[in-house]
Amino acid sequence: MVPRVKQRTDALRERGVASALALLAEEGVTGLTTRTVARRANASVPAIYEVFGDKAGLIREVFFQGFRMLGDSLSATPPTADPLEALRHLAEAFRRFVVTNPVLSQIMFSRPFADFDPTADDDNAGVKVRKVFLRHIRGAVDAGLFVGDPTDIAHVFFSFIDGMAAAEAAHRLGSSKQSVDRRWRVGLNALITGLCQEPATRTLARRV
Repeated sequence: MVPRVKQRTDALRERGVASALALLAEEGVTGLTTRTVARRANASVPAIYEVFGDKAGLIREVFFQGFRMLGDSLSATPPTADPLEALRHLAEAFRRFVVTNPVLSQIMFSRPFADFDPTADDDNAGVKVRKVFLRHIRGAVDAGLFVGDPTDIAHVFFSFIDGMAAAEAAHRLGSSKQSVDRRWRVGLNALITGLCQEPATRTLARRV
């Protein structure tokens, strides 16, 4: 009997998370309550509480699922021998995820729910994503294309594309796809060109 109960619990957990993701996509943050999730998952509210503990527990599961989805999307970027092209693919994959999942991305990066304040352990959900960014940046550094500490550069690169993607999702980058795409190109080209430049101290040293 115990294994069957666990199977039912796992199935309800999956339905609960899937229902929460669907509600976020359709109705936004305000549409996500334990009652609406229970209704969508064809379960009772007590059953949802039993599986997730409380609303914060439900949101935490959504938070983790979002990072799993993002990590899978970033890991699936097409392979290329050009480290800079690989970074462009990475930026486009991240952009696509945020624009396709704007509310989920808010939960992952902007914390819109007062019920849920991620702990240090919860923030480990993003480890796979951070490793993907760091691996690509290290590839550019190892190839001699970027100069600097890979971890520092990865933080800067991620912060830039996160901000650009959030701006696009909020319709702050323009009213047409052409203008949005153009501004992405301008920004990404400027970032990559800047990261490719050697530090001013090294340039001055050569002149001396």
